[in-house]
Amino acid sequence: MLERVAVHQTRLKVPGLGLDSRGVALGARGMVLLPALDRLIAFLAVYTEQQSLGALGDSLRVDVVKSKLGTREVALSFDAGASDRMDRVADVARLAGGFTFTGTSRHFVQYRDAAAPFGYDAPEISPTDAALVLYHNTFSQSYEVDRAVEISSLLRKLMPHADPKGSLRHSELWVLAEAGLGPSLLGYFTRSNVAAKAGVAEWPPESSLDTEPVRRWLFHVDDLPERMLPLLCRTPGISPFAPVAPGAAVELLWRHPISLEACPVFDAQGLVLFRGRGEPALELPTLPAMAEVSSLGRTRMTELDAQTGKAASPPNIGVPIRLAPDVAPPTGVAAVLVPSEELPLLRRLSYVLGAEVIRTTRIAITQYGAFVMRDQGIDALPLGMFFRRIHPALFVPSGYRIVPQVPPEIVFRALGEPGDRAVFFWPDGSAAALPTSAFVPLETALVEGHSWSPLAVTELENPFAEEVPTVWLDELGMNPLKGATKT
Repeated sequence: MLERVAVHQTRLKVPGLGLDSRGVALGARGMVLLPALDRLIAFLAVYTEQQSLGALGDSLRVDVVKSKLGTREVALSFDAGASDRMDRVADVARLAGGFTFTGTSRHFVQYRDAAAPFGYDAPEISPTDAALVLYHNTFSQSYEVDRAVEISSLLRKLMPHADPKGSLRHSELWVLAEAGLGPSLLGYFTRSNVAAKAGVAEWPPESSLDTEPVRRWLFHVDDLPERMLPLLCRTPGISPFAPVAPGAAVELLWRHPISLEACPVFDAQGLVLFRGRGEPALELPTLPAMAEVSSLGRTRMTELDAQTGKAASPPNIGVPIRLAPDVAPPTGVAAVLVPSEELPLLRRLSYVLGAEVIRTTRIAITQYGAFVMRDQGIDALPLGMFFRRIHPALFVPSGYRIVPQVPPEIVFRALGEPGDRAVFFWPDGSAAALPTSAFVPLETALVEGHSWSPLAVTELENPFAEEVPTVWLDELGMNPLKGATKT
């Protein structure tokens, strides 16, 4: 059992323990003993919500300590400073399931609580050469340091989790794009007049079988238009990150278990990108060479007229897109436009459609009628106007082809790369775009609300209540036919 420190007590037995200005027993350092690493993470998560680890300075140290019984625990030590700081640490440690101590070198005694407002003192000091000796009301234990734990390394190993309160509105962003998507995103930012810087970052090969480094495009955007955020978040291979601390950024709509803005442990000259979905963090010791996207875009050069000194404008040979009849057999029918007057027939046909067709079909209702789309083909609906897919976002009427006969990707670029819309061409060459979010599963749109009514229950009489007749035979005797007449 420990001794409670009394008011104005001057003699204390624990080495290095003294009284502060408020009379609280306090050593030069404070310590929190936690049972496991997960409790350390809980302590840091709670503490950094309101306080910064920077206030503890470079004195913060985390060690895995081992007792004589072979059990391992986590000891977090720091400069005690004043009792105000120790009081806050003690509150958080109590919530995380740890114990708070104070001392100077090797001997630490339990910090004050409600039972001892001025703290505790040990009745006697254990004669031991252990690296750490802790005195508590319920135990006294000596420990040896097993290994040190780096806070920065621990933070890098923690995986962010989905943040239900996450927002897409961030003025500053880091955008990471795979090598194949980087040039397209560079051109997208250039055409949209987005002020951004771009660079190419390298990481070591992901496995020993790979010989080439992993290269990805890295963009830094100061003010990204809000309309672009959904596209960046939903496009596979592109990940936007929000800066949370100098040298650290977390993927949008994800949250690190610990408030990184309160952990000044990252190098501002580098960058650590914390990815969601259980993927490990990506670390850059130093940022790659960054340049404005406008200077990396394709430069258009014009020839000067030798006589006038003015730029000679090239002739314009662009022609509008048109549709021409196609004699080739129709293939790849992936969508049908059912006019509004034929919707009753679509309702009747829904009763004979197979379960797999209904499950894999999507529908959107517009002023032209219902657009029905199925990636595996929609030949099961013998009505409306058929459309075949020539590009993931482009549809042309069946029996027509686009002229001039350029690749569909060129047509897609000419339309402004509407990646979040489905574009349908009409036979006259005009086009209409429909947001892909307007399509809903057919299985949820078909069945309407059904009414029902309760049934009355009538009690039945017990069918076994009727008495069952009994049949028996008398003895026949010596003359069983006596008295019988012949007929």
